[in-house]
Amino acid sequence: MSRIRSLLWIGEADGMRGEGVADSPWIDVAWARDVEDASALPLASFDAVALQARDAEEARRDLLRLERNAHEDLPPIWVQLEVGGDDDDERTLRAAGAAGLTHPGGRDGVPDLLARLRRNVPPARSAPRERRSADFVAQSAAMRSVLQLVERATPSRATVLISGETGTGKELIARAIHRNSPRSKGRFVAVNCAAFPDTLLESELFGHVKGAFTGADRAKPGLFEVAGGGTLFLDEVGETAAGFQAKLLRALQEREIRPVGGERPRAVDVRVLAATNRELRSEVRKGGFREDLYYRLAVFQIRVPPLRERAEDVVPLALHFLRNHGEREGVPGCTLSDGAADLLRAYGWPGNVRELENEMQRALALVDAGKPVEPEHLSDRVAGALEPVEEATHSGETLRQNLDRLEAWLIRRSLEDHGGRRAATARTLGITREGLYKKMKRLGID
Repeated sequence: MSRIRSLLWIGEADGMRGEGVADSPWIDVAWARDVEDASALPLASFDAVALQARDAEEARRDLLRLERNAHEDLPPIWVQLEVGGDDDDERTLRAAGAAGLTHPGGRDGVPDLLARLRRNVPPARSAPRERRSADFVAQSAAMRSVLQLVERATPSRATVLISGETGTGKELIARAIHRNSPRSKGRFVAVNCAAFPDTLLESELFGHVKGAFTGADRAKPGLFEVAGGGTLFLDEVGETAAGFQAKLLRALQEREIRPVGGERPRAVDVRVLAATNRELRSEVRKGGFREDLYYRLAVFQIRVPPLRERAEDVVPLALHFLRNHGEREGVPGCTLSDGAADLLRAYGWPGNVRELENEMQRALALVDAGKPVEPEHLSDRVAGALEPVEEATHSGETLRQNLDRLEAWLIRRSLEDHGGRRAATARTLGITREGLYKKMKRLGID
């Protein structure tokens, strides 16, 4: 038996508040509108689940869908029925995986369920097993495809190149690969290549001997050696210069390094994962990145899609962040109002998942525990996401004029996000620079 500390409520938010679940002082409650939203959450992190359903048949279907969609062993699921609730229903639902049955208004209503959960719950239906995608919210097809690649890459010894825009979670992918790999008992060592000049980066990765340069008063092992038996993560590898790229290529080919100032190479046993927010194929064509190093790094490639390409994940991710940060910030049980959810879906998220996480942390500073995040709790940038659409709806202009208005707003917003850099703006919008110039000229954008 184990004490309940966290509960996932699947159903109507009003029902959750009406039953007093959200106001419970001793339990942290998260909310999902339906089974699809719930399936995108890390279900194993909850101690129990309360599932609302109209009748036993609907509950049975929802239980089976949860089981089918889960990438982990589910916590105990208690079912609340609006209609029914007899012994036959309970036997049917227990056979489908329910831990217990309750229905509102009777002696076994949710208040009684909370009392029972407060005391203890039965253990999960089977011993927990390791879940390789447990850190990810992945309801969209795009992200589920990424997780399939992660699972395939995990047991391999191959070098992995993870590409994607800033804030998409490339390091999270790398850590998941390491944690579930045969090298998980070794260290995971991460280094941001863009944070060091090439001369210092060489010393950081390969080490140096005493006296190799001014200030080298003692020998220092490089991160290739520190990560021995584990994984070395080279973040922003596309920012390195040609001279260093040649040395990195040799280290990957020969599985040995030569410390700065050293005479003898040293063998290393490390798996290398690399990440970049650049399009390295394009950099190779332009001569900005060595072709042989690219193919050495890109043995196994994983592209992490930007948040705008996985819109189905926005609200589940927001709920995930509200729950996780809400517990730490002392404002548990916060959810999203329909209006706030609509704004989150409409916004473009140029900063991707990192920006969404920051937005939810900001909202938690403005909302009370157990209350939904409303549009007024969101930043001006996010709260204005629907402004051009609302203006067009009431403007009385032609369809072409409305579309031009919306297109101009999107371009201006993207230019602002990228500090006026047109090449970056074009990449974000999925068009060529020439195409962006033509649109800006047609729409009168300076």
